[in-house]
Amino acid sequence: MSLEPLGLVKIDSIHYYVRDLERSRRLFVDQLDFAEIGGSSPEMEQRGRQRSRVFQANDIMFVFMEPTEDGGRAWRFLNKHPEGVGTIVFQVEDADKAFRLLEARGGTMMSDVKTFTDDGGSLKTFSITTPFGDCTFRFVERRGYQGIFPGFTAHETPKGGSNRYGFTHIDHVTSNFPTLAPALLWMEHVLGLERYWDIAFHTDDVAGPTEKGSGLKSVVMWDPYSGIKFANNEPMRPNFKQSQISLFSEDHRGSGVQHTALAVPDLMSTVASLREREIGFMPTPGTYFDALPERLQTTGILRIDEEIEDLRKLEILIDGEAEHAYLLQIFLKEAAGLHGDPEAGPFFLEIIQRKGDNGFGGGNFRALFESIERDQRAAGRIA
Repeated sequence: MSLEPLGLVKIDSIHYYVRDLERSRRLFVDQLDFAEIGGSSPEMEQRGRQRSRVFQANDIMFVFMEPTEDGGRAWRFLNKHPEGVGTIVFQVEDADKAFRLLEARGGTMMSDVKTFTDDGGSLKTFSITTPFGDCTFRFVERRGYQGIFPGFTAHETPKGGSNRYGFTHIDHVTSNFPTLAPALLWMEHVLGLERYWDIAFHTDDVAGPTEKGSGLKSVVMWDPYSGIKFANNEPMRPNFKQSQISLFSEDHRGSGVQHTALAVPDLMSTVASLREREIGFMPTPGTYFDALPERLQTTGILRIDEEIEDLRKLEILIDGEAEHAYLLQIFLKEAAGLHGDPEAGPFFLEIIQRKGDNGFGGGNFRALFESIERDQRAAGRIA
């Protein structure tokens, strides 16, 4: 079933609720080299009972919000969850049209379309609830609007980083659910997204029935007009409760965004530099790279530009399905591990470089799952 498109343009920004704004600034500005471009105005901070800072690298914008007193949106989110993504903002061509289509399809609107103006033009916006736990979706139409968002003040000169690692855009967003079907139906029948890719596996499936290991089912939905992609996971039997997807739901205390993938043009250089700055990445065992030559032949990748030993040194994953078309990716540790604080939450960042492959790499998907599972087993969370 193909529905009339909403007119999505791109992911405008990710809004992230935290207890320690300065800790987030150190990660994004001092280590990942994002620029701080602005923040909430004093009036907005008083009205919203929270303070915000906006970090940007090229077309990627994260808005971090920290409660200043009880009762605000950030406080309510953090009263139920650890730190995490509370809002995803989408730029649309026509906010009124998007509102009309979403409401007609059964979307739960949180407000009417609101219009704001500044010296450059106008911004229209509205929000809806979602099956993504307490994460809402906001839609914005920008018509020459010069500001960041209403109530935010831009710095005259951006502070901090200069995007030396070359982050370009958000490649995809991945979310976890205890049950996937309702979310998929909502994405299809309300948002009008289409199925793009799917996979299901168990970490010990090659050994037959087992009491250890766990699995997942993942379905990627996308908007073919903008290219926006959502990867969506649920736990898989037989060891449903041991699945890292189920553990995410326990840690996050509900469904929500697990990670966001940031695209770069040269992942090898990016990761080498980030490792020098002691960024924590999820580990990849040496056996992954021992088996890599044979796996590349099996998947159909006959030629890569990188040396396998260089990939091994940096622990970068590779996957694909064509002779000289593949992707490279790596995953930062969960925020709780990066910051040494369980309440920092299970969210993490992926960094990805696409070299002619637009898929999701089934082998790497499994490698990431197994990497998280190893960490959880080492921590005594699973058997």
